[in-house]
Amino acid sequence: MSTNHSDNWLIKLNEEIVSCTRCPRLVEYREKIAREKRRAYRDCDYWGKPVPGFGDPKARILILGLAPGAHGSNRTGRPFTGDASGNFMYPVLYETGFANQPTAISREDGLKLKDIYITAAARCAPPDNKPLPEELANCAEYLDREISGLQHVKVVVALGKIGFEAYLNRLKRNGQITNKAAYVFEHGAKYAMPDGKILLASYHPSNQNTQTGKLTRAMFLQIFKLAAQLADK
Repeated sequence: MSTNHSDNWLIKLNEEIVSCTRCPRLVEYREKIAREKRRAYRDCDYWGKPVPGFGDPKARILILGLAPGAHGSNRTGRPFTGDASGNFMYPVLYETGFANQPTAISREDGLKLKDIYITAAARCAPPDNKPLPEELANCAEYLDREISGLQHVKVVVALGKIGFEAYLNRLKRNGQITNKAAYVFEHGAKYAMPDGKILLASYHPSNQNTQTGKLTRAMFLQIFKLAAQLADK
């Protein structure tokens, strides 16, 4: 599943995630994409299912993204694998010591993560990269169980506003915060949360952000250097 020493709870959770059909719109979309494919990947066998989390079950850092990319994770079955966002992110994780290689091509490429676990607010590729509020709500239970099970996490790196909001919503569901107004999303924002974790915000490494220079490699590198320092405290 994610790594060799994966715990049973995580294997079970990921099996449940992969077989989930709670959101009819997303089921239809992810399967349609997997059937029709993109010309560049016409020989690929698309995953076309919800994408489970990936990484080190003993991680001290959790990356919380948005949702699978239609021709990235929805094709490969692993977060940030086979698309521009991953091509931007994994070299940074490699440079900061969290990944054993800078590339992410397929589930069989030998990539292993150390001290980091990657998940998302929504597990299915949504049309226009925009999951609906009720779809995020349907997925929230998986996120709650995942975060509860990843007991060593000290730092949550939220990639983009939807990931950031997903974490705040979890704390709201748990009664740990009543109001989200105190937590403003901006790149590099850092908050000590009532659950004892540190929430670190970053722009999402989407093509849109990286191609326009809104998110540079140096900015992204700084986030993970900071995350490493905070995890060591």
